Amino acid sequence: MSKPLRPATRLLRAGRPHQGWVNTPVTRASTYVFDSVQAWRDTRARREEERLPSYGARGTDSTHALEDALVELEAGHRAKLYPTGQAAIATVLLAYLRAGDHVLVTDAVYEPVRRFCSEHLSRLGIEYTYYRPDGAGVAELIRPNTRMIYAESPGSLTYEMPDLPALAELARRHDCWLAVDNTWASGLLCKPLALGADISILAATKYLGGHADVMMGAAVTNARAWRALERATIDLGQTVGADDAFLVLRGMRSLPLRMAQHARSALRVADWLLGRPEVERVLCPALPGDPSHAIWKRDCSGANGLLTVEFSDALGEADVERLIDSLRLFGIGASWGGFESLVIPVRLDTSRSLPDTVRRGVMARLHIGLEDPDDLIADLEQALTALSLSRSL
Repeated sequence: MSKPLRPATRLLRAGRPHQGWVNTPVTRASTYVFDSVQAWRDTRARREEERLPSYGARGTDSTHALEDALVELEAGHRAKLYPTGQAAIATVLLAYLRAGDHVLVTDAVYEPVRRFCSEHLSRLGIEYTYYRPDGAGVAELIRPNTRMIYAESPGSLTYEMPDLPALAELARRHDCWLAVDNTWASGLLCKPLALGADISILAATKYLGGHADVMMGAAVTNARAWRALERATIDLGQTVGADDAFLVLRGMRSLPLRMAQHARSALRVADWLLGRPEVERVLCPALPGDPSHAIWKRDCSGANGLLTVEFSDALGEADVERLIDSLRLFGIGASWGGFESLVIPVRLDTSRSLPDTVRRGVMARLHIGLEDPDDLIADLEQALTALSLSRSL
């Protein structure tokens, strides 16, 4: 074909190493045997530079196929897989940082990463500093020993989007790495590596798997960053099972269709919520009034199903919890990215370090799933109506 294939078409063909297979078969293996000692030695010598079947922990056809699909999705050089998204993040931090180094971390970071910094980076003699989620003022925080800028695009819970090309230019100027948690965009909506990042991290548990039945993380790098990540992954014993790899790869085939529907439904629900007197604000970078909307429009090709609702001052913590308990179609659960709608209460008091990034009061994070949005709106309406009646009694 004379024209390049579009992303959805490429994704359907990615990770299919053999002709005739629509779905790459599951390859479960721990031990590979060889015809001779010389063949065994030759494979072990070459596997540091080549991806060869040598031992199950280093990969099988199933995990290699998923890695190839992730490289295609993220427009990267090579990829590695991990049992969870947090495992991917921890391995990335340990791969590039050493005692005496300093890392800049977004204040909108996924909360378990905040704990990893305080309990493990500190113990290893690695310094860290939080910067504003939108990236403002980060240049002033660079030190001579800064070795990494760690970003989320957008940030957890409140969805601030940093200027990734500007962060990438800053990182290059100071000879440090730029690592980006790209889970929100799932590799489909935004390409951090194309915007200048060195490492893109994904919780494949979320939209890549898409069916709330698998745990996995991944990291995709450019050529410059690859070797350090590969060695750390091997040294830390990080690997995934073939069946989980199969599930994530199967989920990726429908990713563009699912993501488009999540976004359509989420924006419809957001518009409805903004018309309610109980709602002060809906946080989502795809909404025109959001502070990150311009960067989202420049760097992203779409949105997902996440919304965070900031309620009016009239609603207290107990009110928000009663509202959540009254919902019938939203499960109360901490993950997202599956087909199901979810809700959890959110407080930023314990998940932010910089005083001016903390919003007071209780919010609710919604994941808008693949249910009919009219049914979800009706569910939210009945819960808000019930809350209003209970408050008037």
